[in-house]
Amino acid sequence: MTDTDFETTQIEAAAFRRLLQHLMHERPDAQNIELMINAGFCRNCLADWYREAAEHRGITMTKDEAREAIYGMPFAQWKAQHQREATPEQLAAFEAAQRRHAG
Repeated sequence: MTDTDFETTQIEAAAFRRLLQHLMHERPDAQNIELMINAGFCRNCLADWYREAAEHRGITMTKDEAREAIYGMPFAQWKAQHQREATPEQLAAFEAAQRRHAG
């Protein structure tokens, strides 16, 4: 790995940590369904990608461990504190977004 590769990795890691901090502390009100509708991914997707990256490096991680790393707390606790029931409008928008991306 060159110095440039190392620096790029460090910058990417810092940006990822900042994204997690933003989602955990500054925008816990941003619902996963809203993220899925607007961005095509949510905190659960990040947790899946995190776990896949760990496994790629030979580190075994459960789904719950990955979610705790992304949510900053056990998923059930985050869900109880922050997740609201999806509205009919959100569900319809989610379904429409899924159809657009499946095409």
